[in-house]
Amino acid sequence: MKNKKILFVCGSMNQTTQMHKISRELPEYEAYFTPFFATGFLGFLDKLKLVEYTILGGKVKQSAFNYIRENNLNLDYRGKNDDYDLVIISQDITFPSNLKKFKTILIQEGMTDPPDWRYHVTRFLHLYRWCASTSMTGLSHQYDYFCVASEGFREQFIERGIVANKIRVTGIPNFDNIVYEIKDLKFEHKNFVLVATSDIRETLKYENRKKLVKYAVKLANGRKLIFKLHPNENVKKRTAEIKKYAPDAIVYYGVSIDPLIANCDVFITKFSSTLFPAFVLGKEVHCAIDNLELKKLVPIQNEGISSKNIAEVAKELLEASPSVIKKREKQKYYSYLFQNAKYPLNRKFAQTDTGH
Repeated sequence: MKNKKILFVCGSMNQTTQMHKISRELPEYEAYFTPFFATGFLGFLDKLKLVEYTILGGKVKQSAFNYIRENNLNLDYRGKNDDYDLVIISQDITFPSNLKKFKTILIQEGMTDPPDWRYHVTRFLHLYRWCASTSMTGLSHQYDYFCVASEGFREQFIERGIVANKIRVTGIPNFDNIVYEIKDLKFEHKNFVLVATSDIRETLKYENRKKLVKYAVKLANGRKLIFKLHPNENVKKRTAEIKKYAPDAIVYYGVSIDPLIANCDVFITKFSSTLFPAFVLGKEVHCAIDNLELKKLVPIQNEGISSKNIAEVAKELLEASPSVIKKREKQKYYSYLFQNAKYPLNRKFAQTDTGH
């Protein structure tokens, strides 16, 4: 009997390693991998190299290609084999048209952007989901199940209009065993203030970097200050910008942030998946999310079995016939809009008490 085939759609290195971990829990199926890709208008923009700052960009795509080859995984770029029993995908703010006919599981990568004016304009005018970035995660409705990090995220996604019975709280790989995997990592500095910057401006959004740097300098109050640049940022330009307002700060790029988080005393960011390990490790966290909300959102710590949980969902779906009905709840957005009228307003950094 012919083995069933699964296509794993990768992306950033976090997304790519998540896909690999899930595939290891499904050895009885034929696994194929592809870097993330787009069709339609976004695919056209990709060909013109106008989306290099995203997971469609050449640098990210090449990293995914390299990982697939180095780990001897089966490559099927853009899913051209076209005969899959299941697709497991890491993002749906754009959904390749050639994959819509297959059973699909969407995996939450990490933190999602908060709804701002772009989110509301995109939904109200029915624009492309990618116009509002990851705040639109899950709203393609082009999947059978959506595996999420925690009950807090489940509630958040339901509020935004995702059908409740399609969401499975499985935990997510790379964020489900933080204490064991990160706590004891070594780093050349200790007891410092760490700032994780973002690629907000590279994705055409506004950020007051000057204000962030000055805030960090004030909070450090003479302590060693370290900045870790986002992989998508322009290293030369952003480093010069930081040095202008914090000349004694140390700037890192192109390295894993995990050892830095493990050895810092204070962690500063705005919206980022790096909040999760900092919070779980009990660091003093300063971010744009309040304490109660962050506690609800932190991924389940299940000793690293999220991949196995997701694999069980995959097996269930592979045995199901037909596919789960892919429907959306359009009216949900309008009730969400009225209930959260103040959400798009600017939010100041709020110190989060991580004593838990």
